[in-house]
Amino acid sequence: MRRISKLTRVAVGVASLALAATACGGTSSDSGDEAKEDLGLAIAYDIGGKGDQSFNDAAYAGLQKAQKEFGYKTDDVEPTEGETDADKEQRLASLAKQGYNPVIGIGFAYGPAMEAVASKYPDTTFGIVDSVVEGDNVASLVFAEEQASYLAGVAAAKATKTNTVGFVGGVDIPLIHKFEAGYKQGVAETNPKVKVVSQYLTQTAEEGGFSSPDKGKAAAEGQIEKNADVVYQAAGLSGQGVIEAAAKAKVWAIGVDSDQYKQAALATYKNYILTSALKDVGGAVYALAKSVEDDKPLSGTQTFDLKVNGVGLAESNPEFAKIAGLSDAVAKAKAGIIDGSIKVKTE
Repeated sequence: MRRISKLTRVAVGVASLALAATACGGTSSDSGDEAKEDLGLAIAYDIGGKGDQSFNDAAYAGLQKAQKEFGYKTDDVEPTEGETDADKEQRLASLAKQGYNPVIGIGFAYGPAMEAVASKYPDTTFGIVDSVVEGDNVASLVFAEEQASYLAGVAAAKATKTNTVGFVGGVDIPLIHKFEAGYKQGVAETNPKVKVVSQYLTQTAEEGGFSSPDKGKAAAEGQIEKNADVVYQAAGLSGQGVIEAAAKAKVWAIGVDSDQYKQAALATYKNYILTSALKDVGGAVYALAKSVEDDKPLSGTQTFDLKVNGVGLAESNPEFAKIAGLSDAVAKAKAGIIDGSIKVKTE
């Protein structure tokens, strides 16, 4: 069994999820292989990889926190261009064979690979972000993206001066539809006079919708030409192009997943990043790692929403508080979503 580090305080939301979770299996093989038992968390990145300043980097932050707190060896593995499900299977299996536990696939694209691999390594806890995979040793880490996007819509409706705002989705898939649906609803219920212009960059991830800043930039430029003065992007690495275009045109960008106002690589554009719809991928990654370290591994579907601070809206940019009525409107909307008086659509 892996050594148990001194426990530290974790967020109330993460703790509540852990308490409600179903325990399964042990933290390591019973083979007595001490080398394996010393290995900890490993993550396999989604398209765009580390350095996207968004989704994958949020996962890496969770890995860093676990590594620092538990003092064990970790690993993080990049995707390859044009890889297949078989490539993903091999990656996950390799990490499990080496003794990493848990092993987490960052992104829905790992779904088929996770289904194929998890049952072959019953003593390893697996996790997958943004997809649900059945298995006694699998934790499906999913988020209420539509709730954070609703708050982003409230912000956009309050910030716009042209009554036109934009949405750029990386790939035309159900996951990104959740972002668009919540955003549009938040805009409409804050100011029905505001028009939302939407565009998806590609139909499939293989076409580069999550990994092409040039595509994001071109889409944002087109929306800005249509008078959009706030553009929200849910496009992974491609979103950097959206932010660049917004900054060049001196209009607002809304980031996604991480607090992109704070990202060093985007510092040149930070004054034009009004806010970001947050998705605590790092918190979910850490929660699963901690559950394994505590010998109470999470399994089943774990949902991170506003109630547990699994999603939210950043207020790092000082300009956020200067926009009349914005902070109050966001706070009111958040309370309504949490108490159920606001039902956010996913389509």
